[in-house]
Amino acid sequence: MKYTFLPHTNIRVSKICLGTMTWGRQNSEEQAHEQMDYAVEQGINFFDTAEMYPIPPKKELYAVTEEFIGNWFKKTGKREEIVLATKIAGRADFTKHIRTTGFSREAIISAVDGSLQRLQTDYIDLYQLHWPERNTNFFGQRGFNAEATDLWEDNIHQVLETLRDLVEEGKIRHVGLSNETPWGTMRFLEESKVHRTLPRMVTIQNPYSLLNRLFEVGLSEVSMREKIGLLAYSPLAFGVLSGKYLGDVQPRKARLTLFPNYKRYSGDTATEATKKYHELAQNHGLSMAQMALAFVNSRPFVTSNIIGATTIDQLRENIESIDVELSDEVLEGIEEIHESIPNPAP
Repeated sequence: MKYTFLPHTNIRVSKICLGTMTWGRQNSEEQAHEQMDYAVEQGINFFDTAEMYPIPPKKELYAVTEEFIGNWFKKTGKREEIVLATKIAGRADFTKHIRTTGFSREAIISAVDGSLQRLQTDYIDLYQLHWPERNTNFFGQRGFNAEATDLWEDNIHQVLETLRDLVEEGKIRHVGLSNETPWGTMRFLEESKVHRTLPRMVTIQNPYSLLNRLFEVGLSEVSMREKIGLLAYSPLAFGVLSGKYLGDVQPRKARLTLFPNYKRYSGDTATEATKKYHELAQNHGLSMAQMALAFVNSRPFVTSNIIGATTIDQLRENIESIDVELSDEVLEGIEEIHESIPNPAP
């Protein structure tokens, strides 16, 4: 395993982070524990979860993923070995069963306390805002709708004050963003620069893969100049970049077979690009999944690559991508495909 640090901290994290969003829907608690055991054996010390997990969200399954992790901590006694990240759900129609109060002070405090209880821990290493409260482009929206009705009031200072208080109480150690834009990221960073008692966002968790490199437009410069590290999610684009859906195949129990509405990475243009990446991987004797993950691993703005799997075989292949070094020829081939079909799946 390779390691790096969460920016502006002394917290050492594995370059591969174990994602958990399938636990409770596609994976049982026993399988989740098996994945955590295996990941730790391979050197992974970084787990990412969220109060909204598992996904797709469902009222009856609210936060069971955190409960699985908490039970594993209790069983193994390995809490101190793990860098633990979780998130507060934002305001949205699909999270009304969680709360409708957004990132109010009361909502954040309640969310943190709930996560601590479920995770059976006294502290969270990295606490993230799952998505912005304001109307903006995230979750697959390609552009910003300037005419969108938005009654959002800029409460970023209040959010940071609440997070500061939780840091001072010892309930969280550091804070991060998720599904944010360049404007939103800089807005948070500038607020903590002007008001130095407020905590600084150290990471941003956004989608990044061969099918979605929009982070490179604006956010990569912010990431590197401001030293706010990317935690890349969906690096395999819901499994599309494993190649298992090519030829209109619908593997039994696969995510897109079970949840066909999740079409973010399955449009015609994305499928065309996927075929080209598959051919490139085959021509160089590579697993397409490992090629896709190794590309993400190699980017200078990536702090950690969040992988997910529903089987141990998938998990093993994904973790082994850390040892894959892409040749100049492969990287040139990737760029050629990207130039011809740029960002087909925002």
